[in-house]
Amino acid sequence: MSTLNRKTLITGAAGGLGKSLALAFAPTASPLVLSARRLDQLTDLAADLGAETIAADMENRDQVTELAHSSADVDIAILNAALPASGDILEYDVAQIDRAIEVNLRAQIVLARLLAESMASRGSGHIVFISSLAGKAASAGTTLYSATKFGIRGASLAMRQDLAPHGVGVSVICPGFVSDAGMFADTGAKLPAGFGTVTPEKVAAATLRAVEKNLAEVDVAPIALRLGAAMAQISPALYARATSKAGGRKLSDHMAEQQRHKR
Repeated sequence: MSTLNRKTLITGAAGGLGKSLALAFAPTASPLVLSARRLDQLTDLAADLGAETIAADMENRDQVTELAHSSADVDIAILNAALPASGDILEYDVAQIDRAIEVNLRAQIVLARLLAESMASRGSGHIVFISSLAGKAASAGTTLYSATKFGIRGASLAMRQDLAPHGVGVSVICPGFVSDAGMFADTGAKLPAGFGTVTPEKVAAATLRAVEKNLAEVDVAPIALRLGAAMAQISPALYARATSKAGGRKLSDHMAEQQRHKR
């Protein structure tokens, strides 16, 4: 659908890809609505873009519902909020598992479901889920992150079929490692040889294109990582051996240590 003069909501706008997504949609969105857990994190960005702001903590079920109700008239929803959820599963207690699933999976599906109802009643709209190549390829040290991103990808592809008869599009974006901003960039990790990154601007541009062309799924990563994700779906065991030899475990351990405080 055209993004021109469409009311657009972006969640998780304060961190990671949020700023790049906001900059990509701001020129055509009318109005642009930015959401984050804390409004003070959005002050400068919202002022620069003339955007509205709504505070919502994805861990708080009442706030997720209130965000959906207060944003019932949005035409486009970019569901970007998430936790890193990295690390060996044995390092997590049950409360931390629940939090990762609550924020990364349940909140996204509930928000999409509630927003989709009003979109369907109008016969138009578009919802974008931000997943990851980790939603196609599971690696050591990513049990919870992969579980939630696999879930988001599956929900998106199925929801797309449910909502198509009502004139509502659904897309899922699967980035690889993103440079400059976001979960990977914040850890300062160095990738093994042969891996590569994409810029947050490229992910944002792919998201904009997915809405405009009503694309089901867009992978945003160098060819080597996209081929690796394809291998993982065909032969998970072969993919596990390949990533282990490439130093994947060392990378995941480093990222988990840097992100431990966000569990």
